[in-house]
Amino acid sequence: MVKINIICVGKLKESYLSQAADEYLKRLSRFGSVKVIELAEKQTLGEEAEGILRASKEGYTVALAVEGKQMSSENFAKKLKMLFDRGETVNFLIGSSTGLDDSVKKSANELLSFSEMTFPHQLMRVILLEQIYRAFMINSNSTYHK
Repeated sequence: MVKINIICVGKLKESYLSQAADEYLKRLSRFGSVKVIELAEKQTLGEEAEGILRASKEGYTVALAVEGKQMSSENFAKKLKMLFDRGETVNFLIGSSTGLDDSVKKSANELLSFSEMTFPHQLMRVILLEQIYRAFMINSNSTYHK
């Protein structure tokens, strides 16, 4: 069974972002379990790291970081399919507005970047959910991704 955890620091504060995230979570529910785990923002990245590392201790972990590897939507879909075929739970990590502590990046199986540009961490959650949905649609040969 497909199991994805999106572990992120902070809550979505804008209703339009919450609505978009909820829509993608609803669409993704037909493919498996996709859970958002919201962690409280702390004073330091190190303090945030403790919660992130606890929440992501099992499974294949992908930290979103600007210095990570970039890939096309098609390659992202192939990567997810390979992980799910192996029975992996996939954890995606999104840091706070100040990013992720180095200890979190070092513990991740992979660093992934969506762009060299910087995106607000709250918007990044919606972008990630859309790309996960797109990956499932690509893997099911849907025309959504065109």
